[in-house]
Amino acid sequence: MLEVIALDVRDAVAAEEGGADRLEIVADMAADGLTPAVETVAAISKECALPQMVMLRGEASFLATPESLEGLRRDARALADAGAAGFVFGFLDAAGAVDLAATEALIHAVTPLPWTFHRAVDHAADVRASWRAVRLLPNLATVLTSGAPGGVRDGLDVLRARCSAGDGPLIMAGGGLRPSHVPVLQEYGVRAFHVGSAVRASWSHPVDPHRVRQWRTLID
Repeated sequence: MLEVIALDVRDAVAAEEGGADRLEIVADMAADGLTPAVETVAAISKECALPQMVMLRGEASFLATPESLEGLRRDARALADAGAAGFVFGFLDAAGAVDLAATEALIHAVTPLPWTFHRAVDHAADVRASWRAVRLLPNLATVLTSGAPGGVRDGLDVLRARCSAGDGPLIMAGGGLRPSHVPVLQEYGVRAFHVGSAVRASWSHPVDPHRVRQWRTLID
């Protein structure tokens, strides 16, 4: 599977043209991806048939407060009505452990839609413990992970270990992903890949369908 980050309708249409399987819809990549506007998801739904996995993240942090969770619950309802096929979220507590209470609260809010635990898992204080916690959560579709905060290059050993532990089907490799990583990760057992900056000249430029097609060919 090839998932492409889209910021707007133009990105979504280009990703579909290039052969992407799924979109991750976000706003504000300067903050590493925040919840997009309902209007963006609705507009993409009208122009693009690809499933939209929509980010639920109110600020550039992995922490959740009762107030922020309530806001994300409201966002989830509106985004689902606008056409979201699923959601992307995940929280850590102040000690760096997976915040199960916050994550499960949002799972209940988006049920029955699937969801992705995003790269918060790579920033946990104990990566093995975070994976043990995340992999048992209900309706989990994928875990977006690079294996390390610095990106896939730094996280290959962790990704290999997670695949050896049986987590390969859950892994969506992303975050500093380069073409040279793909055959290595496929050998480990990874079958889902996530790209953003790699399919555009910069975050101020739109998705390039030709670059998406190159990734499609590489993964296939």
